[in-house]
Amino acid sequence: MTTSEQPVIDPRQFRNVLGQFCTGITVITTFGEDAAPIGFACQSFAALSLEPPLVLFCPTKESRSWKAIERNGSFCVNMLAEEQQPVCARFGSREPDKFAGIDWHTTDLDLPALDGALATIQCTVDNVLDGGDHYVVIGRVQALSESTDSDRPLLFYRGQYTAIEPEKTTPAPWRADLEHFLTTTTLDTWL
Repeated sequence: MTTSEQPVIDPRQFRNVLGQFCTGITVITTFGEDAAPIGFACQSFAALSLEPPLVLFCPTKESRSWKAIERNGSFCVNMLAEEQQPVCARFGSREPDKFAGIDWHTTDLDLPALDGALATIQCTVDNVLDGGDHYVVIGRVQALSESTDSDRPLLFYRGQYTAIEPEKTTPAPWRADLEHFLTTTTLDTWL
């Protein structure tokens, strides 16, 4: 198919259809040129590889946070907990100082990490690919941590925050099968 034969996809419909996919919410952070912490709310985060341990996220090409990450060569993924909706709203805004009023600390690898996050993943930039109006940034995992403060993720679905039902926080009985699927690398698995 040539470029002129490509189907025309309505951007609003595209957004609505993709909104049917429930995602977790992360905040990607690093330090800026002036040593101030910088970050942005990000739904386009995913695990990529177990060996080597790789993750990916997709910033817009105009993102000033991405420019700082690219310059530093490292970033921290903060997986938000359900009670961190205000943190998400702050990092999803155009506020110049998104860290104002937010509790955070500097990690051993010299990256800003948000207090209260479900987990943090500290990475170095491994590769950057073109993704239309975004970049696909592949990060090599350098360190991981989990919080014990919360066990419920902040989720986004159909353009709004959502949550796991209270009785659904217990792992399903097929958890062992899922664990096997996620950790077994074969030609027919997607992860």
